[in-house]
Amino acid sequence: MCLVTGQWLFGTGEAMIVAAQLGNSPWTVFAQGTAMRAGLSIGLMTNLIGALVLLLWVPLRQRPGLGTVANVLLVGTALDVTAHWLPAPSGLPERIALCLGGILVVALGSGIYLTTGLGPGPRDGLMTGIARVSGWPLAAARVAVEATVLIAGWLLGGAAGLGTLLFAVFIGPCVQIAVRLIGRMPDRDL
Repeated sequence: MCLVTGQWLFGTGEAMIVAAQLGNSPWTVFAQGTAMRAGLSIGLMTNLIGALVLLLWVPLRQRPGLGTVANVLLVGTALDVTAHWLPAPSGLPERIALCLGGILVVALGSGIYLTTGLGPGPRDGLMTGIARVSGWPLAAARVAVEATVLIAGWLLGGAAGLGTLLFAVFIGPCVQIAVRLIGRMPDRDL
C-alpha cells in the first residue's frame, strides 16, 4: 500500500507544480515538451518516458523491481488525474505556495515509496546505473541527466522557470528528510 500511496503522491505533487505555472521539474519539462509535440497528455507522456527509460537500463545491467514498474504506471496517471481537478491559482503568492506545496508532496511521496525497498523509479535507476558504470559520483550523473532532459524539454516547449529552480534546490534535502522520518515509522504496511 505504501508503494502505491507514495507514487500517487509523487504524481500529485508534480501536477501541483505544473498547475503553478512557474516551471516544472526537469523530467516534467521534458514530458510536457514531448507531450505537446505528440498531442498527448503530460501524464501519459510521463508514463511513456518512464517505460522508454527502462530500455536504457539494459546496457547498464539495472534490474527493475515492483516499484519500478508501478512507477511507470502510476506517477503519470496521478499527474493527469490531479491536474484535471486542481483549480488554477489566481495570483503569484498562490502559485508560489502551490509550487512549494507540490515540491513537498513529491518529496513525501518519494520518501514513502523509496523506503519500501521495492525498486527505484526508472529515472532514478538510470542515474544510479550511469554512476555505477561510469564511475561518476551520483550527484554528477544526476546533474548530467537532468540538465540534458531539462534542456531538451525546454527546446520542445516545456515550461522551465522559477519552479524548476525551486525544485532543483529543495527536492534533494526534502526527500532526505522524508526518507529519514518515514524510515523511523514502525509497522508500515508495504
